[in-house]
Amino acid sequence: MSQNLKNDLLLRAQLREPVERPPIWIMRQAGRYLPEYRETRAQAGSFMSLCQNPELACEVTMQPLRRFPLDAAILFSDILTIPDAMGLGLYFETGEGPRFREPVRTLEAIENLPVPDPEQELRYVMDAVRLIRRELDGQVPLIGFAGSPWTLATYMVEGQGSRDFAETKRLMYGEPQAMHALLQKVATAVTDYLNAQIRAGAQSVMIFDTWGGSLTPRAYREFSLAYMQRIVDGLIRENDGRRVPVTLFTKGGGAWLEMMADTGADALGLDWTIEIAEASRRVGDRVALQGNLDPSVLYAPEAVVREETQRVLDGFDRETGHVFNLGHGIHPGIDPERVAAMVDTVTNYRR
Repeated sequence: MSQNLKNDLLLRAQLREPVERPPIWIMRQAGRYLPEYRETRAQAGSFMSLCQNPELACEVTMQPLRRFPLDAAILFSDILTIPDAMGLGLYFETGEGPRFREPVRTLEAIENLPVPDPEQELRYVMDAVRLIRRELDGQVPLIGFAGSPWTLATYMVEGQGSRDFAETKRLMYGEPQAMHALLQKVATAVTDYLNAQIRAGAQSVMIFDTWGGSLTPRAYREFSLAYMQRIVDGLIRENDGRRVPVTLFTKGGGAWLEMMADTGADALGLDWTIEIAEASRRVGDRVALQGNLDPSVLYAPEAVVREETQRVLDGFDRETGHVFNLGHGIHPGIDPERVAAMVDTVTNYRR
């Protein structure tokens, strides 16, 4: 399947192999900034209905590729599909973000959580992956993804997004054994889920640790990184006769890049709070780096977008191992023309 990839720039850059230029894809590249996405989302009726309909998930995955010459597709889904499949009752309040009807805050509740079978409870995700691969027809690689155990645990314990993670940290500091039981169960579920995505056709996978940056260095090692390490160790790393690269991304994790590089991941995502040159100096050529334009730059005039994009590209000091991306997901209010200017700057870049 993957042998006939017409454009494998992403996979080569993630494995630090020679590339003609840095590849580009965009976190949340299928999203509300695109009018065609908003149309499909309205057709689906709700965000979760969109995620759970493989045909529509495939359609929105393909939309940004029809508009921009991107070097990868990323599965359209949500990090909270796993806790939803564990029976926590995911729903979305308009303007409020995700909520769970059944948050877990006791050891007993944690022990009662099932580990979902990805081909049963999460079958709709795997069907979407298979459909997208067929639709892509070797044009570019498909990236699969999941949330990190720590990030998923914050939603599962809080029951929603949070600023201070009061309930989660109360459990972590007050009943660490209960928190470890939860993280262990979620790490198993994430490993199964990503491996199922790889079997279904994902050619690269990414772990989003959105809230790892809320931890102290010691707590990060114990409650976030250790479980991402467990997932990296358990992943299928070769499929279809090709290496399947894995990328770790901790938002706010710039202080811990060396530790992240030690996990054996192939690439690290960077947010915009660290210079790419400094990150490169610190990790050397042990891992590829992905990033790291501040998404808010895309609100600026086109000339500024091109200039800032160029600055990130020039900041990377090696021949290979850079995947251009934003430092986090694209904002809904961005003009697609600004995105086109950024993509054009990258695709025409020569060191």
